[in-house]
Amino acid sequence: MFSEANHRRHNALTGDWVLVSPQRSHRPWSGESGSAVSESDAEYQDNCPLCPGNERSKGRENPMYLGPYVFENDFPALAKPPSSRVEVSLSLGVEDDKPAFITEEQTAGECRVICFDHRHNKTLADLKHPELRNLLAVQQREYSELAARYRCVTLFENKGGMMGCSQPHPHGQIWAHDHLSTIVAGEDRQQKQHFDQYGSALLADYQAWESRVGDRTVFENSGWLVVVPYWAAWPYETLVMSKGRQAHFGQLLAQDLDTLAEVLSVLARCYDALFNCPFPYSMGWHNAPTGMPASHWRLHAHFFPPLLRSATVKKHMVGYEMLGEPQRDLTPESAAAQLRPLAADAVQLVTGDT
Repeated sequence: MFSEANHRRHNALTGDWVLVSPQRSHRPWSGESGSAVSESDAEYQDNCPLCPGNERSKGRENPMYLGPYVFENDFPALAKPPSSRVEVSLSLGVEDDKPAFITEEQTAGECRVICFDHRHNKTLADLKHPELRNLLAVQQREYSELAARYRCVTLFENKGGMMGCSQPHPHGQIWAHDHLSTIVAGEDRQQKQHFDQYGSALLADYQAWESRVGDRTVFENSGWLVVVPYWAAWPYETLVMSKGRQAHFGQLLAQDLDTLAEVLSVLARCYDALFNCPFPYSMGWHNAPTGMPASHWRLHAHFFPPLLRSATVKKHMVGYEMLGEPQRDLTPESAAAQLRPLAADAVQLVTGDT
């Protein structure tokens, strides 16, 4: 159905394009090969700043927590807004004669860390269904609290040193601010344009099409669909979409969290099985901006894994990707065909955890 010759695909969510070059997957490789990712077998490490009871930066000490634990980031990218707003003049050192296209704006927000579990050696793939379901409830609570005060709230995880994760202890983050991040603003614009033109949500239409076609489906249950998106840039990128009408994390009901826990567990185990290693990735949830109409939005998560051929060879977004547009070496359909049977195996393991 889809060409194996080189071609371009349009990303309906962002408006960008991706160059697909399947013939390049057979080229010889003599570039960088990293070390295979390894994980600690120990449930506790005395030198880990995220383990229970250990000291973090600036003398702060973790409680002897069990399960998920949330705290304010010791090195936040955003400062909290002042209790009484005071306008502060920003300066780049050329305030008097800078051109009109040199602009800046104030921003503020909050950054939190969410430890997924007290055990140092447990990733999402290792958590049993009730544990993962509880973690999602904690994330939803944090989201709802921050969304009451900020327009844009993003939950995300960087897993593995290959993705710049500074601490191996299983954890994610949540950043909240009033400005719309560039990518969220772009997705909002594209989804609104589709809604205005067709009277339906873009991701609702896309989800229905992918469910019907099945070529890029990795896993599906009653509440969620996981696909290698038609416009995927990373080799084994996936998109997790709600089948319901939820526009943000705060709208998920108990049954939604149950089915989502299954989806995340299956996907995490599927990834680990692909190259038989703890699979690195960056992932995050895109929620509708708060305080505005959201009929055009659907809650979704992106997974961006860097691995290309093995546990040691990763995709580099360099050269043409930085100067032209993203380019991939295998079709999304072939990537999904590799992941799909692994997901089927993983669901059997997950079923035993429920």
